Amino acid sequence: MSAVPATGMCLRLLLLLALCSAGPAAAALTLSLRGSWRIRSGNGSLELPGKVPGCVHSALFQRRLIQDPYYRFNDLKYRWIALDNWTYSKKFEIPFDISKWQQVNLVFEGIDTVANVLLNNVSVGKTDNMFRRYSFDITHVIKAVNFIELRFQSAVLYARNRSEAHTCYEVPPKCPPPVQKGECHVNFIRKEQCSFSWDWGPSFPTQGIWKDVRIEAYNICHLDYFTFSPVYDNNIQEWNLEIDSSFHVVSSKPVFGQAIVVIPELQTQRTYSIELKHGKRIVKLFVKINKNITVKTWWPHGHGNQTGYNMTVLFKLDGGLSFERSAKVYFRTVELIEEPIEKSPGLSFYFKINGLPIFLKGSNWIPADSFQDQVTPVLLRLLLRSVVDANMNTLRVWGGGIYEQDEFYELCDELGIMVWQDFMFACALYPTDRDFLNSVRAEVTYQIRRLKSHPSIITWSGNNENEAALMMNWYNVQPSDLPTYINDYVTLYVKNIRKIVLAEDSTRPFITSSPTNGAKSIAEGWVSENPYDTNFGDVHFYNYWNDCWNWKIFPKARFVSEYGYQSWPSFSTLEKVSSGEDWSYESKFSLHRQHHENGNFEMLQQAARHFRLPQSADPLRTFKDTLYLTQVMQAQCVKTETEFYRRSRSEIVDGKGQTMGALYWQLNDIWQAPSWSSLEYGGKWKMLHYFARNFFAPLLPVGFEDEDVFFIYGVSDLHSDCTVMLTVRVHTWSSLKPVRSETTKLFVMKAGESALLYKKPVPELLNCTKCTRQSCVITFYLSTGSQLLSPTNYHLLSSLKEAKGLQKANITAIISQQGDAFAFALETSAVAPFVWLDVGRIPGRFSDNGFLMTEKTRTVLFYPWKPTSKRKLEQSFHVTSLTSIY
Repeated sequence: MSAVPATGMCLRLLLLLALCSAGPAAAALTLSLRGSWRIRSGNGSLELPGKVPGCVHSALFQRRLIQDPYYRFNDLKYRWIALDNWTYSKKFEIPFDISKWQQVNLVFEGIDTVANVLLNNVSVGKTDNMFRRYSFDITHVIKAVNFIELRFQSAVLYARNRSEAHTCYEVPPKCPPPVQKGECHVNFIRKEQCSFSWDWGPSFPTQGIWKDVRIEAYNICHLDYFTFSPVYDNNIQEWNLEIDSSFHVVSSKPVFGQAIVVIPELQTQRTYSIELKHGKRIVKLFVKINKNITVKTWWPHGHGNQTGYNMTVLFKLDGGLSFERSAKVYFRTVELIEEPIEKSPGLSFYFKINGLPIFLKGSNWIPADSFQDQVTPVLLRLLLRSVVDANMNTLRVWGGGIYEQDEFYELCDELGIMVWQDFMFACALYPTDRDFLNSVRAEVTYQIRRLKSHPSIITWSGNNENEAALMMNWYNVQPSDLPTYINDYVTLYVKNIRKIVLAEDSTRPFITSSPTNGAKSIAEGWVSENPYDTNFGDVHFYNYWNDCWNWKIFPKARFVSEYGYQSWPSFSTLEKVSSGEDWSYESKFSLHRQHHENGNFEMLQQAARHFRLPQSADPLRTFKDTLYLTQVMQAQCVKTETEFYRRSRSEIVDGKGQTMGALYWQLNDIWQAPSWSSLEYGGKWKMLHYFARNFFAPLLPVGFEDEDVFFIYGVSDLHSDCTVMLTVRVHTWSSLKPVRSETTKLFVMKAGESALLYKKPVPELLNCTKCTRQSCVITFYLSTGSQLLSPTNYHLLSSLKEAKGLQKANITAIISQQGDAFAFALETSAVAPFVWLDVGRIPGRFSDNGFLMTEKTRTVLFYPWKPTSKRKLEQSFHVTSLTSIY
């Protein structure tokens, strides 16, 4: 973590929380410049107030000068905003005597992106990197009354100019595919890469001051940043704490004093003598934790508690000067294990937390909005709460977005969400000229120091898919040019980024790319001939053409860090940004919103393999039913794939297996559009997210077929063995009573393993039940007999478009309030697949949804995210099942 001075209301003087002083000459003061600024267009024809932190798009929308940028085709309509050069300005007074301060700095936590910073018409600095903090010396420029300007340059035009200036050779790709409707040369600017468009997002290359800005004034010295790393010494089995504090010393004489570190709950207090000489100085403290006290470790969600300890560090310096920092310290170790596997070529690839191998189950995180000022702590908590509510323990912060805000990582620490942290490079080759590398080095150093104290971050990864892009020749590079691009790749990710990571953070592993072959890639000179080798590292896998119900199409890899299928969001989400003429699957709007080539067709093609497509006489009904069916298809596809990865954790088949991670693409949405997400824009759960809650359950039975034989594996993420029994039932589609039920004897499920529990030829299973594949379905669960220990899973014996006996189910619900939740008492007239409960725009989630209803009654809870009422829920409630769309 990086300790920063407190900020407050605009032009309100704040004393630094960390600073005490014996006299005014020794004090440090902070003046926040948050709040209201003026924003002016390039030719001066448009001027308006705007908030900081914020961006031009948000300011224009807040003043009603533009519509919602997400409405219909506005991403194209408002392209002019990103092509203009905007200016931010502000007048402010300094409410103290500037002459009494040796050093005055202007500090920006984040500027988006290319700007010339002027104070009182004097240029004090320039910026070209969205991902770093800038501090400018304004000691000799600041006055009692001041005028500050940030003259921005269009990121689109800047990137184009930088690309044109790189004349020695091309750095592909030039532009995104036309279907993305984006801007070109994003790899030439250190800015959120997906802001130029992506295959799930719009092009909104923003401009603005997107994080805090302040004036800092101080004498003698100043504490610039404070970060720390807990380290476990295996030899003596002792925890230590490495603390780094960076000071700027403006005094010409050395400054002497003490550093006092206190962790009360661990009965640890240490005092160190320090000497600070003129200039930039880093103070390193090595704290031995009291060995007589048991240190409780931080564990990922589902594996233990997220225990942390309050720590204070006090620097008492000459002249009564003192700095105090407080932080929460979490203790945990992380190891990436790459070692030989018996009966298998290649190496393992899995993570140990606190010495325990852990299966990483979760998803990939993209920016939650195109406009970061819209991403509030409330929204972050809602989205991240949905992660752990779906039994996930990991998010990969994807390399085409942003390094997330502090609150994101603090919530991940609190909730036990492990973070695979990419550096912000994605799906491109990058230049390696001096200016670009200097900018990257400052970015990476700043971000590591800001983030490394968070236990949630378990690995740094150099980029997203760039090793694969290079070695699989995505950009049609000539063979004679390949050595140049390989050299650039190694220069950027190994000689620069990796070097900084190793110097700044020894507590977690570094991976050059995702996917990568890990140790094999390193041995091949940091790039592997086939980065998708399933015997090494991690893989990304997408296949939209083969049948996703066939588990044999999926790679039996060591770790799968991206995979998935698209779906559309719900109608209630789309309705806000569309009009009546848009509400058909073939509308201009539907085609415009789809940024993946042939994506709308691929969804229907995959759905048509196993379902009849909706064909209502009412076009709006057909559209809504089609949205529903894409979510059914997506959920079923990702369920099949994820269950395959989970059951592969403990086995080697034909040399393949020991899968120890499944992170599907993607968790969240950046706008209202079709994508691979399981959470819609704003946080509403798609059917996939409800499925994820089941297929990521800590104890799960997984069913599948091979050569007309039905198998059930048991998968456990638990830390201890448990005694369970398996119940298998056969239901006909035409009856609410099972036609067959069998229960095994009690057996022991081994902790942290998957194992075969049940095996039976399908004809034998259906024998004596008057069942055929088309007329019946299998359900199964784990229990103690009296207590259910797993979700009830199911196995479909045929495509549902071939199902016999399915009847249109009349499903009713009686709603009642139960504390803060609402109970939906459901009753059905027939077996109903993929029962979907929807309450429109009322925010919240159900305890289960999209389920197979094989019993006459069932109660589901609804957890509202904002206050609502039984009456509102009754008015908004709608239920859909598979047969109701035909």
